[in-house]
Amino acid sequence: MSDGTALAGPDGGLRCPWALSTPDYVTYHDEEWGRPVRGDDALFERLSLEAFQSGLSWITILRRREGFRAAFAGFEIAKVATFDEADRDRLLLDPGIIRNRAKIDATMANARVLAAWAPGELDELIWSHAPASHAVPRTLADVPAVTPESTALSKALKKRGLRFVGPTTAYALMQACGLVDDHLETCVARGR
Repeated sequence: MSDGTALAGPDGGLRCPWALSTPDYVTYHDEEWGRPVRGDDALFERLSLEAFQSGLSWITILRRREGFRAAFAGFEIAKVATFDEADRDRLLLDPGIIRNRAKIDATMANARVLAAWAPGELDELIWSHAPASHAVPRTLADVPAVTPESTALSKALKKRGLRFVGPTTAYALMQACGLVDDHLETCVARGR
């Protein structure tokens, strides 16, 4: 059992302990998590996937990501914004995604809201909440679930009409998209 510090991965390099339970996690941790993500469509995808993850394990979403991309038109905001009731019915029957009506409805509604924004506006809003400084976590116990910045981001997104964007979801988005680097101090992926 881990004490929350970095553990040796398959190649001997130290990694965040959560990343070692499956090869899928190792790849995600090493190549994607915590690296800067820019662009409205890319951020819409991450925001949507974080919302679908709420109440589930991330591996459940990660293993269905290609199914989500196919079902939601590559998360192109302009395309998802045109989804109608027939698309909603199709999504509710799609075994390649999480078939949660509230989360599907929120994703479609969020796309409609975002389609009215200026290009780059989602990117600018999200990245404006990146903290000026961030403590380097030594153990998993040092990694927060919510921060003042994630709470502010959540409020800003909700005020603009987005759904399923609570402070914990906002912080997970900040971690996944590189607004903060929560790789542990001795992790091989820290600072990449």
